[in-house]
Amino acid sequence: MNELAFIDRLRKMDGVSGIGNDCAVFRPKAREDLLLKTDQLIEGVHFPKTMRPETIGERALARPLSDVAAAGGNPRCCLVALAVPRTQSERWILSFFRGLLSLGKKTGTVLVGGDLAQDDKVHCSVMVVGAVARGKALTRDGARPGDLLYVSGPLGKPWDQRIQPRLALGRKLSGKATACIDLSDGLSLDLHRLAKASGVAAQLDSIPIVRGATLERALHGGEDYELLFTLPPRAKPPTGTTRIGTMVRGRAGTVFFEGKKLAPRGYDHFE
Repeated sequence: MNELAFIDRLRKMDGVSGIGNDCAVFRPKAREDLLLKTDQLIEGVHFPKTMRPETIGERALARPLSDVAAAGGNPRCCLVALAVPRTQSERWILSFFRGLLSLGKKTGTVLVGGDLAQDDKVHCSVMVVGAVARGKALTRDGARPGDLLYVSGPLGKPWDQRIQPRLALGRKLSGKATACIDLSDGLSLDLHRLAKASGVAAQLDSIPIVRGATLERALHGGEDYELLFTLPPRAKPPTGTTRIGTMVRGRAGTVFFEGKKLAPRGYDHFE
């Protein structure tokens, strides 16, 4: 099957709209801010070669959707650039897109275009376009001393576990949370980033840990894709979230845990 045939097959799949043109056309609603996010998925880095193609496709879309959730937005559409080895079967490629489109259907994310190419291993880049009410996007830089720190779920998940973007929670936090970030690279590193962007320090009190995981994994392992956010002291936190600390005055980005400074040792591609 050549590229034109693949595009024709994709055009007929549920959750696809307008592909086959030089550019996708997207018309946002009035009084909305656009959210733009791109994420890469690389064989051997973000998933093992033995992972099912449907799961890889779902994961490729779930990662940028988690960032849209952290901004408090709604996903609208996505662009997918996929490169596969020449030996990869047609069935594998179509299964990849079925997995991606299944999550797209659940989250209201329509595939509107992209690119297909060949490489020596599977490499995928997904760009998601989302939207949020004008001026209501959650960012990392709004936390203040005294704000309480929460997380949306237990940490320390296996790195290849299915990702469930916290889109509904992100929408609830829009206009309420003072800062928010998704936990993809590890609590210690992502909290450092949030605190540094906000110009404050953070005091961790306790950490909810997935059964069977270690404290080390929960602090530094990454790939949890939960939301880490701050609320003013008197704000009521959403059901199911857990308070884990407080934002405090101090050197921007410093995180304290168990009476000591916690080094930001999460995942870094360039370490």
